[in-house]
Amino acid sequence: MAEHVLTLDDRAFEQAVLASSRPVLVDFWAPWCGPCQAMAPVIEALAVEFAGRATVAKLNVDDFPALAVRFGIRTIPTLLFFKDGQVVERLVGVVAKQVLAEKLQALGETP
Repeated sequence: MAEHVLTLDDRAFEQAVLASSRPVLVDFWAPWCGPCQAMAPVIEALAVEFAGRATVAKLNVDDFPALAVRFGIRTIPTLLFFKDGQVVERLVGVVAKQVLAEKLQALGETP
C-alpha cells in the first residue's frame, strides 16, 4: 500500500474521517478492481500533494463491507469527500487527478 495514503479499517474510520477537522478523501476500492488499480497512483500523488492540509485514505470494501454498505457504495472505485464528518461529494469511476485536487482544494478553503 502507498506510504502516504492512510489505510482505513472499521476502528480508524471514525477518528480519521468522521472526527477530522481537515477535508478527507476516501477511496473505496478492492484489489481485484482494475479501475481501482488505475486510480492508486493518483490517490498516492494526492496524498503527497495535500499532506498536512487534507487526509487521503483508502478503504478495502472486501475487508470492511459494513462501511461500504453504510455509505451506499455500489460501484468501485467510489471516491467520497468528507468535510466536518459529512459526505459532501461522491465521484464514481476513474477520475482525473486535477479534478480531485480541485475538489480537495475547495474543501480546504475557509469562507
